[in-house]
Order: sequence, then structure tokens, then C-alpha cells
Amino acid sequence: MSPDGVVRILREGLLLMLLLSAVPLGVAMLTGLVISLFQATTQLQEATLSFVPKLIAVSITIALLGPWMLSESVRFVRLMFDAVALVR
Repeated sequence: MSPDGVVRILREGLLLMLLLSAVPLGVAMLTGLVISLFQATTQLQEATLSFVPKLIAVSITIALLGPWMLSESVRFVRLMFDAVALVR
């Protein structure tokens, strides 16, 4: 396999990883922002108040987007297997 092919595969893998992790991380950030605003408004500083809603929001997001994430991962793995088959 040529160096250009390896770089292309690495780039696609990194982009897929970024794409698959961006949605749950974005949901966690947005949930954290909302909870932080609520805590600042009410002056209620409880550590579990910020953790539990983020955990629930990210879990729901992964449950809803899980099939899409899995299909994208399977698509990438099939692409890698096809690339290995072409080298031999």
C-alpha cells in the first residue's frame, strides 16, 4: 500500500472518530451549560446536579444515534477490509 493510501485511511478514520464523538460531546456541553446557568441562577452548587443530567442526556443521545453510529463504523470497517483485499 502506498503512503498516500495509508494517509487517506488514517484521515478517514480520524474524521469518522471525530464525527461519531461530536454529537454526544455536543449534547454533554449543551446540557452542562444549561445546568450551569441553572446553578448560577439559583446559587445551588451541588456536584451531582451537573453530573446526572449529563449522563442521562448522553445516554439518550447514544441510544437514539446508536444505529447510525454502528452503520458508519461498519461502513468504515468494510472499506478497510476491501482495501486489504486489494493489496493482496
